[in-house]
Amino acid sequence: MKKIIYTQRVEVVESYGERRDCADVEIAKLIWECGFLPLPVNNVPQRINEFLEQIRPDGILLTGGNDLSKYGGNAPERDETERRMIQYGIENNVPVYGFCRGMQVIADYFGAELVKVAKHVGVKHRLEGIAPWAGKTVNSFHNMAVKAATDDLMIEAVSEDGVIEALKVKDKKIYGTMWHPERESPFQKEDIQLIKQIFLDEGV
Repeated sequence: MKKIIYTQRVEVVESYGERRDCADVEIAKLIWECGFLPLPVNNVPQRINEFLEQIRPDGILLTGGNDLSKYGGNAPERDETERRMIQYGIENNVPVYGFCRGMQVIADYFGAELVKVAKHVGVKHRLEGIAPWAGKTVNSFHNMAVKAATDDLMIEAVSEDGVIEALKVKDKKIYGTMWHPERESPFQKEDIQLIKQIFLDEGV
């Protein structure tokens, strides 16, 4: 069974003086549903390279939660962990898929800027773009978004107001979407198909 590692958000619990890694259990359920073995990643950037060499994942999933530190977020350890994971994916030809914050991290890695957007939290958007995304309605839970792609990024879909909702990195096995596939009940067949295609390396 292919091993898919997935990142976790950082929760700061001031009353205990703790920084906790956590993830919605639906993420693990989604990975299982796609036929893969889900393995969570700790936000310990000093040891992430060792972790990756020991686990040797077949796929990397960058999940939602936490703004990037450069845009006001409070989880720099997660930023660094995920950047190193993207680099590992590139160097070892391991597919990477990021959703919501995960797509933002990918875009930032390749030099795209994020901007604040309105009316993108707790709503649904109808996508415009290429198949299979054209006409698809997706959820939205973000205040920051990618408004313009760099030369490394290919836009796959946008929302009605022009916010980039799906992208891929040119000549690399790296993909991003802004919607949360784990927050759909039941999981959407298009999302499952996308994740399978990415991590089975069938091309998207």
